[in-house]
Amino acid sequence: MKKVIFIFCLLMLAFCMNAKVKITRIDPTDWYVGMQDASLQLMFYGNDLQGADVTTDYAGVSVDSVVSLPNTHYLLAYLNLRDVKPGTMTLKLTKGKNTTKVQYMLKEREMSGDKRMGFTNADVLYMLMPDRFANGNGKNDQIKGMNTYVCDRTKPSLRHGGDLEGIRRHLDYFNQLGVTALWFTPVLENNSPDDHGFSTYHGYATTDYYRVDPRFGTNEEYRRLIDEAHQKGLKVVMDMIFNHCGLEHPWIDEIPSPDWFNYPDWLGERSNTGRNMQTGLPDGTEAKSKYLQTSYKLTPVLDSYASKVDMKETVDGWFVPSMPDLNQRNPHVIKYLIQNSIWWIETVGIDGIRMDTYPYADRQAMAEWMKTLDTEYPNFNVVGETWVTEPPYTAAWQKDSKLSEVNSYLKSVMDFSFFEKINKAKNEETDDWWEGFNRIYNSLVYDYLYPNPSSVMAFIENHDTDRFLGNGQDVPALKQALALLLTINRTPQLYYGTEVLMNGTKEVTDGNVRKDFPGGFPGDARNCFTAEGRTKAENEMFNWLSNVLHWRKDNSVITQGSQTQFIPYGGIYVIARQHNDKTVLTVLNGKSSEATMTVKRYAEVIGKHTSAKDILTGQAVDLTKDIPMKGCGVMILEF
Repeated sequence: MKKVIFIFCLLMLAFCMNAKVKITRIDPTDWYVGMQDASLQLMFYGNDLQGADVTTDYAGVSVDSVVSLPNTHYLLAYLNLRDVKPGTMTLKLTKGKNTTKVQYMLKEREMSGDKRMGFTNADVLYMLMPDRFANGNGKNDQIKGMNTYVCDRTKPSLRHGGDLEGIRRHLDYFNQLGVTALWFTPVLENNSPDDHGFSTYHGYATTDYYRVDPRFGTNEEYRRLIDEAHQKGLKVVMDMIFNHCGLEHPWIDEIPSPDWFNYPDWLGERSNTGRNMQTGLPDGTEAKSKYLQTSYKLTPVLDSYASKVDMKETVDGWFVPSMPDLNQRNPHVIKYLIQNSIWWIETVGIDGIRMDTYPYADRQAMAEWMKTLDTEYPNFNVVGETWVTEPPYTAAWQKDSKLSEVNSYLKSVMDFSFFEKINKAKNEETDDWWEGFNRIYNSLVYDYLYPNPSSVMAFIENHDTDRFLGNGQDVPALKQALALLLTINRTPQLYYGTEVLMNGTKEVTDGNVRKDFPGGFPGDARNCFTAEGRTKAENEMFNWLSNVLHWRKDNSVITQGSQTQFIPYGGIYVIARQHNDKTVLTVLNGKSSEATMTVKRYAEVIGKHTSAKDILTGQAVDLTKDIPMKGCGVMILEF
């Protein structure tokens, strides 16, 4: 009997060794020749791939290595493309006596990497959520074959139907407003089913790294949108997530290797225990014992005294149970992610990347990614989300920082200190020490920590925060914040709808700070894309902001000028920018009552000038005498 079993096993082994390899997918879907890094990782998806060999007779291409992963549905091949010409390459996957041939396209690049120009502090980024901005194609609201979901605009946490076509149709609106770059929240496929009344309309649970979510459009429509944006002088920034993917990614049901994810064991229990997207916790005692939740505390990553348990929770813990935590320490994982970012730059022509949850991912691996991009695209730009409100922490993440033993190569970081301070200051009277605009002053004094302060992205609100207006309409405070944001030594970012006084808070749901833009959807009662559709107050705000944005364009004083700030005095906060004998003073009254700007105090930046123009009103301002200001007043003086 034992002999029969042994023979049977040998026969089965022989059968498996000679079974024809079936390939269902290859990532990347195609590639480009002439890259600085000639190495290409191909990830084959299919059946019974373990032990298969990969060869090609394409001129110049060599196969450096083939990696059989523990899961036989995957195979990795590393190719060398040094000095290879574009064309269609035939790849042969051989196992035993059987060979499968697949065609793979090697494309010519549209331009060399050094010609890819990223966003800079000369730009103003306008952040928007595609699902909530405008619906230009009602036919893609419901897509057959995708996991169950509902498109319902009455529900703030479900999909609303906005798409890339809706954005494309409003490119002239961005020109009219005066912004120069568009940052969309992630547009890649998020094929997760609705769960407990929540959906992944936000885009942060990727299920296909090489496909635009069909509810937003196609890869081709994404490219068309970017091309037309470029024609209108607009840059496009792509939101990416290397820390985690979505629970419905093919890697979840068929995990390539045990170390592909951090703490993946509870996934085996999820079909029985379920999950709750609202609470962010898996259901079931057994699953919880195998699950590690991130603490959301980012300080351990740079803490010289950090404990191992704190570090593990931050970096290896999952953001939420519906977003499996990728292990970037696995060299195959980080290579896959690096290639994906390069592929989107080459394929659709994006002008920058915003990397979500930056410090949650492995620090060394992310530095490797940024160094690769910096080598390939020296004039490109990436901004990382580094959500700690202390400037030293943020500064340590910027490229060439002397505060960190690890060079991140990350050119731009997000200024959460400015965000926190301006949102506290708006509710305070500026005193002689700490409150009101003293908070901004005391934050900017730490700019000496940044290798490049102009590449720090400042903002007053975004999709993860309460809107600056909260549930109110404090327009004077908003104007002060925007005037400051758009004139200090920073790269400014706006949030969609602020120009028409959109408000909301997160106290009930994130969806209340991510409302639909009025006029972007069929049946809307009002159309805020037009002056006729806006209220008097909305038009006043739109025109005020548009005036400042158009004035800021190509303004070398703001983008190249030195910066001098004065300690708030008598409630007045002044910041000066100077370049080529030109000066701009941003003057804010941090009190709700009238105050006076004592002109002689600012003699070092005013010099012999006797008058200035307030670009907000167009009126001349006499600089030979003290200037009275109304409560919460703001001036931008140019001379």
